[in-house]
Amino acid sequence: MIKKIYGQHIFYFSVLTIVLSIVSLTIENSAEFLNELIIPFVCLFLILSVGISHGAMDNYKANKILKIYKINNKIIFYLIYTLISLLVIIFWFFFASLTLLFFLLVASYHFGREDTSFLNIGNSNFDQLFYLIKGSLIIFAPLFFHIDETLKIFQVLLINDEVLFFIKDQHWIVNICLGLGILGYLYFIFKKKFKDFEILILDLISILVLNFIFSPLIAFTIYFCFLHSIRHIISVSYELDKSSFSNGVKIFVKKALPLTVVTALLYLLAMLYLSNSYGLNNVIIKVIFIGLASLTFPHILLEYLIEKNEK
Repeated sequence: MIKKIYGQHIFYFSVLTIVLSIVSLTIENSAEFLNELIIPFVCLFLILSVGISHGAMDNYKANKILKIYKINNKIIFYLIYTLISLLVIIFWFFFASLTLLFFLLVASYHFGREDTSFLNIGNSNFDQLFYLIKGSLIIFAPLFFHIDETLKIFQVLLINDEVLFFIKDQHWIVNICLGLGILGYLYFIFKKKFKDFEILILDLISILVLNFIFSPLIAFTIYFCFLHSIRHIISVSYELDKSSFSNGVKIFVKKALPLTVVTALLYLLAMLYLSNSYGLNNVIIKVIFIGLASLTFPHILLEYLIEKNEK
């Protein structure tokens, strides 16, 4: 049943990609105006709602860890989770290039693993490496198709000019990494002997089309919210109620809503603070990517600890 749901999801996501691409090409003349005034707010809204919600069950998942380590006070979890998030933000402002590099590596592995492991492919060391390679397509596709716009985002994120110049000057590295990302998909297709290959192929084509048609911010938002996040929500909802998926979704929404709202409010407070020093579009980019980094590290650490102890 769950495989069927995943299959339906990637089909609808592919249709969404096609429809949005056609709309974008149709209104190409006004796209620049939309990108400057409307699109950043739409992207922020989607990430603060759909995107963030897929990790909003971490406070419930924490119950497993607290039980394993025999910790009775849940406040300890919130303190550690918040501390890790704050440390990421602090490190970003002092060591932006290194923190971004580490974040991109972790995010690539996270995207590759969560977008693939539901196919029950395996968890050998070789698989772990190819999770990283496959997930890196999310990073290198925008650099390949829209390098100038992507480097502008990196610049807003306080990345050193020498690093930006190196990336642009050595574009062959981006080309090779893009090819490796595609190879990551092919590895899992061949490993499964073409079983469920249509899911991986539609994934690959959709991501390439999105990054070819849209700016990096739009392409990432569509992928993150409607492919990665929805796929994670499907997995969690199924775990919550294996007998009724629709009921599992209702339970997920109910449980995830409080933390999603709290996180969104923190994002908005950060925007108000940063708006005194930066332009609004730059503030949105900083809040989206640095905010996601601060949430990704504790989220992945929690997932790792749960998986390790369940094994």
